[in-house]
Amino acid sequence: MKVTLTGTGSPIPDPHRAGPSTLVQCAGQNILIDCGRGVALRLAAAGVPVPFLSAILVTHLHSDHITDLNDLVTTRWILTPEATPTIIYGPVGMKKVVDAMMAMLTPDQKYRHDHHADLRNGPGMQVVVHEVSPGDEFKIGDARVIVGRTDHRPVTPTIGFRIEAEGKSVVLAGDTVPCSELDDLCRGADIYVQTVLRPDLVELVKQFVPALASRTNDILDYHSSVEDAAKTATRAGVKTLMLTHYVPAMQAGQEADWLALATPHFTGKIVLGSDLTTAEA
Repeated sequence: MKVTLTGTGSPIPDPHRAGPSTLVQCAGQNILIDCGRGVALRLAAAGVPVPFLSAILVTHLHSDHITDLNDLVTTRWILTPEATPTIIYGPVGMKKVVDAMMAMLTPDQKYRHDHHADLRNGPGMQVVVHEVSPGDEFKIGDARVIVGRTDHRPVTPTIGFRIEAEGKSVVLAGDTVPCSELDDLCRGADIYVQTVLRPDLVELVKQFVPALASRTNDILDYHSSVEDAAKTATRAGVKTLMLTHYVPAMQAGQEADWLALATPHFTGKIVLGSDLTTAEA
């Protein structure tokens, strides 16, 4: 089981980090969790072009986690010789978002139909959406996926995913604060991937941009800090903690500073870094 951070950025555009996205490869499947800006480029760099994705899993409908969903759907359609649908699993509300996205893509589909006979004679751009809720389970090939509740309120519903295959497991929590359901989802996992922020650096941002102080302060109460993620990993007994979606963005040379916040609370392996950082179980 291999996990690749295909996007470690935040809603703030960063020339070095794509938006939040993670690739899990196991049991012959390529499973993408969330699809922030630039993910198609990172997938290409990871050696998994969009047509080779088995499914897309979405943790919640915040814009930064679904920015490039339309790019993935369109790219899969135009680059796949034989029409194969894009499979999407997401929280309740996912179908409404995808329906609106498909309406937005209507002109593009027409342009391509008008110019490419093979696309015109095919079934068209196909998307299959499964809305899932905490407690649901489903299979992607031989990989088992368990859905768990997370806490990113007032954003709701939000979900995390536990993927199990070949005797290994990885949990991808998305944006959340610690909660008992997250502990249960992570229990004994080989790898736990968690989005994190640093309140101390957020405080500096507030000082540099006072006009956004209130809005910036609001992000603190619905994300896990580095310390929170480490404590969750310890409570759940996971083997490897993988940090991503850094808020504010981790700068080159700061890796040791972020690591130092986690190590007092978790004695297992900790993985963090730039886009395309990997971990294996």
